Order: sequence, then structure tokens, then C-alpha cells
Amino acid sequence: MPLKHRSLTCSPGCAVEATLDLIDGKWKGLILYHLLQRTRRFNELRRLLPNVTQRMLTTQLREMEMNGIIARTVYPQVPPRVDYSVSELGQSLSPVISALKAWADQHIDFTTGTPKTLVGEKAA
Repeated sequence: MPLKHRSLTCSPGCAVEATLDLIDGKWKGLILYHLLQRTRRFNELRRLLPNVTQRMLTTQLREMEMNGIIARTVYPQVPPRVDYSVSELGQSLSPVISALKAWADQHIDFTTGTPKTLVGEKAA
């Protein structure tokens, strides 16, 4: 997926936009989170993400591979074996994914899927 801008000098927020473009997509962040833990096979990712369709998972993996975030290794055996792992570039996103998880753990109510209200704030 090409970046929205030809260069990142368009405005101060472009670097943020470019980074978000790389991990944009309903499943890319979760795929990256699971692959940062260890190398996984396609069906293992399907089990970890039960709500993703096979087609969508394939599409997201291909986009991430094209962008250099993950590596796909095909082993010449029967039946074919394909492993997915994070590339060096993908590994550099580990602090970003960890920060997103830490933020959500602190600020999201997982029973409702909505932000927690701060102490003293009234819910809208």
C-alpha cells in the first residue's frame, strides 16, 4: 500500500501518518502483536484471530510483507509449510505496539469496549 504523500516533509504530522498507514487495517496491529511474540503459521494466526476471514488475513499479511514489516518463509515440503515472522523493520515497531497495549490496558474498559472515565469526570 503506497503512502498517501510522496515525501514526509509535507507537515509535522506526516511521519505519524506514514507510520499509521503501515499498521492501518483492522487486523494488522493484532497480527503484528502476535508475530512479535514468535514466528507463526497461517492457521495459527487464524486461530488467534477467530473473527478474521481467510481472505482478509491473507490480504493483510501480503500488505505487511510488501511494506517490509513481516517476512514470509516458504518451506519446500509436502504439505507446504509457510511461516510468518517480523522483519527487522517490524521488530522496530515493538515499542509502538507495546505502548498501544499499555495505553489500552490503562484506558479501555474491556467489558464495554469504551474508554474508562477519569476519576472526577462524569460519563457522557
